[in-house]
Amino acid sequence: MALSAQQILRWFNSIELGSFINATQPSRHFQRPGRTLLHGSSAKPLISSDNGVLQWGFKTFRTSSLWNSFQHTNTSRQENNSAQSTQLPSVNEQSHKTQRTPNFDSELCLEELEDLPPLSPLQPISEKEAIQIIADPLLPPVSFTLRDYVDHSETLQKLVLLGVDLSKIEKHSDAANHLLRLDFEKDFKKILLFLKDLGIEDNQLGAFLTKNYAIFSEDLENLKIRVAYLQSKKFSKTDIAQMVRKAPFLLSFSVERLDNRLGFFQKELELNVKKTRDLVICLPRLLTESLEPVKENMKVYHLELGFKHNEIQHMITRIAKMLTANKRKLTETFDYVHNVMQIPHHIIVRFPQVFNTKFFKIKERRLFLTYLGRA
Repeated sequence: MALSAQQILRWFNSIELGSFINATQPSRHFQRPGRTLLHGSSAKPLISSDNGVLQWGFKTFRTSSLWNSFQHTNTSRQENNSAQSTQLPSVNEQSHKTQRTPNFDSELCLEELEDLPPLSPLQPISEKEAIQIIADPLLPPVSFTLRDYVDHSETLQKLVLLGVDLSKIEKHSDAANHLLRLDFEKDFKKILLFLKDLGIEDNQLGAFLTKNYAIFSEDLENLKIRVAYLQSKKFSKTDIAQMVRKAPFLLSFSVERLDNRLGFFQKELELNVKKTRDLVICLPRLLTESLEPVKENMKVYHLELGFKHNEIQHMITRIAKMLTANKRKLTETFDYVHNVMQIPHHIIVRFPQVFNTKFFKIKERRLFLTYLGRA
């Protein structure tokens, strides 16, 4: 069938336009810009119509212009890459560090973990976790012994290490409650150092504190003032340490009371300063205990036993315990020695130790001498 001239011309034009479009299309491994920039429009098959040439011409123009822009973009990227390769290493390192910056939205830093609130005690846990929980034993609100609090009190633990007998302190409920409220570093340490400087040895602190546990309530300055007063009365440091060991409550008395006690013995016994000081050093509890037994014994020696004032002075300066001895014991001993053994007053004054000896020993000794015929 013979083609007309118009059909031949249309066929020729379609072949020429098709080859031109294939030449201008990018290779398969590049992304087609027409798909992106033309919002999904692509080349359609040839339309066999009269205005097909116009449609293909329009699409060819659009596609070729987009391809040119794509080539221009690739060229500019290559130039940028070459320019970046010629930059200093510090710039590349900074960009590399920026890329490696951790994402804080996905990972919590350590500071944020520390600031997290503790778990609520009402939060439910598994049975296995509940079994593993070890709860500390509760302290008893009321107790008759300090043993229940030793494991939880640093103060009581250190007192035990010093040798303090808590079983004697706990008998006084007020004292036990007071010790539990004190702090070792704040309230105890300064007093212990003061006692050490005074001359109390480590092995003597336990017995001292067991008797005078109230010394921790004393002001340190007041304790120093009382020691200074004794030193002003010519008591040496060794004498003061000996007095404090024998009479733990000595430093708990005010300066006024100590001065009154020293004045009493010096006046009532008519002793000079040196003999008064020696008497107090020998029996320091004369400054801390009641004066009633002393006054009563002075009357017994003078009115009931018949000793003279100078004889009483001589005996008490040698045996200071005669001032605090039991009245019944004194009269019983004197009656046996003076009335049964027939020993006169002047011999008893020369040997006042008889009043400091147990009565059954005196009687036993006398019976033994009687058995030997030397009584």
